[in-house]
Amino acid sequence: MNKARIWTLLIALGIAACGAAQAQTIGYNIRTGDVWVDTRLGEINDYGRRYREPFFDEMSGYYGAPRPLLVELIDQRHWAPADVYYACAMARALNLPCAEVVREYDRHPGQGWGAVAKRYGIKPGSPAFHAFKRGAATTYGHWGYPVVVDRPVRVDWSQHGPGKGKGPSHASQAKGSSPSRSHSPSGKDHGGNGKGHGGDKGDKGGHGKGNNGKGNGKGH
Repeated sequence: MNKARIWTLLIALGIAACGAAQAQTIGYNIRTGDVWVDTRLGEINDYGRRYREPFFDEMSGYYGAPRPLLVELIDQRHWAPADVYYACAMARALNLPCAEVVREYDRHPGQGWGAVAKRYGIKPGSPAFHAFKRGAATTYGHWGYPVVVDRPVRVDWSQHGPGKGKGPSHASQAKGSSPSRSHSPSGKDHGGNGKGHGGDKGDKGGHGKGNNGKGNGKGH
């Protein structure tokens, strides 16, 4: 094989490798061990990318995350929206500032969200994990598409985002299906992160601890 053909082959392989690397960073790969939570986190990531200001409003108003922290994480540190949500929702479930959960993540770079959740004692089936689920359902209600905890449903935010109508015709919902079971959590870094634990503010009739308006912020 002559040199020209070898260089052509190497260039082609390089382009293919770059394409594969890009493909791996598109979307959001979540593996918490709970199908309902994984689905919500993927959708929240999509919502945050599509509708930045409503996402920031929810993270600041409901989860108590300081807006400067949100800007830092999204714009300067390039966190995925679902990572930001995960950290602040986890903090709310634990009644901690979001920034504290971010710092805990930063203390052990590369370990992922599963390790952070484990250190905080959060796992599927725990009170904090249930608080996260209730909080996610509340957030969807704020965004105009109520969901029921553990009821299988997929929401397309291109159809249901701010100012758009909603209805069952735009979501694939398996009514009457049994709730997904939870297993041990695992998490990856964003851009392919598995995560999902956080909490809600103690909805009426719920069991989660309230954040009492404490500021939160979270990092990747």
